[in-house]
Amino acid sequence: MVLLDELKQTLTAYEEPLKDLGIHFDLASKKERIEELERRIEEPGFWDNPEESQQTMKYLRGLQDSVKQIEQMFTDYEDIGLLIEMSEEEPDDDTIQEIQEDLERFKEEFEELRIQTLLTGEYDKCSAILTIHAGAGGTESCDWASMLYRMYTRWAEKKGYSVEVLDYLEGDVAGIKGVTIEIQGENAYGYLRSEKGVHRLVRISPFNAAGKRQTSFASCDVIPDIQEDIEVEINDDDLRIDTYRSSGAGGQHINKTSSAIRITHLPTGIVVQCQNERSQHMNKDKAMQMLKAKLYLLKQQEQADKMSGIRGEVKDIGFGNQIRSYVMQPYTMVKDHRTNEEISNVNAVMDGYLDPFINAYLSAN
Repeated sequence: MVLLDELKQTLTAYEEPLKDLGIHFDLASKKERIEELERRIEEPGFWDNPEESQQTMKYLRGLQDSVKQIEQMFTDYEDIGLLIEMSEEEPDDDTIQEIQEDLERFKEEFEELRIQTLLTGEYDKCSAILTIHAGAGGTESCDWASMLYRMYTRWAEKKGYSVEVLDYLEGDVAGIKGVTIEIQGENAYGYLRSEKGVHRLVRISPFNAAGKRQTSFASCDVIPDIQEDIEVEINDDDLRIDTYRSSGAGGQHINKTSSAIRITHLPTGIVVQCQNERSQHMNKDKAMQMLKAKLYLLKQQEQADKMSGIRGEVKDIGFGNQIRSYVMQPYTMVKDHRTNEEISNVNAVMDGYLDPFINAYLSAN
């Protein structure tokens, strides 16, 4: 019964915070908005503008998912409370174990919702464009970059986000020299902005015949995928536009024409690339969208005098600049040097278990 009392106290402690979450997410207003949009969909001519109607449907699904998630939390809270009441009348070990498991799951889901309340930045709700570059170190760093690419892809899949490769450059022997991916879904940028910086790997190299420990580095840059037209003044003379043949796996146009685009903004040194669209024109449009986003955010941080803001301070991809270390030998540990968050299960992290690091960063900032 002592354990049951503790479980009851733990659940009761969430009563007021759960109500606060409901107020924060403004369920009543969201439900009204859902009804309004559903009526609009039924109106004649709604589908006459496919682009606008698709955006409306996307917005509606986002509202519906948000309401469903909050309401499920209240339902779970009531169900766990009911199980506790039943166990108080007729104690049962199996039911108590079920309560423990349900309560742990409830706490994790509550924490996920609480973190969402911290995503208040101007572009936090946007999709994200994430770029990984291998550091110095040849094949080792290229292999590390491919491991990070897999890690972020697995994280995105677990979140229910879709992933599209925009640019891909293979390594000379193994791995990748660089990759740019678009992670599409609500709050993707809000979560992933914590990942900007240099990532350090320590392991026994599979490419070293002597079996020595080796350190590798790769950098990660993240910008929001800003859909609306951004007012950024760009002088054509400040741009160098190069075309090249796509190098990644893709459709039948891959490697047949020089449709891939690389744009360099000479005054800032910012480089953006895109090769995944079906034509050179579409690749150029997407690359310009990425460039505008980077320049816009860079302008914002300059105005705020924050050189380590949205785009992140430009650092060498090497020792002393890493935000996180991934150690595989002689022990296993992943440590974020900004928050001191640590996880000993490095395999889980490489399989996309990033939420503890993301949550710690958002809570601290």
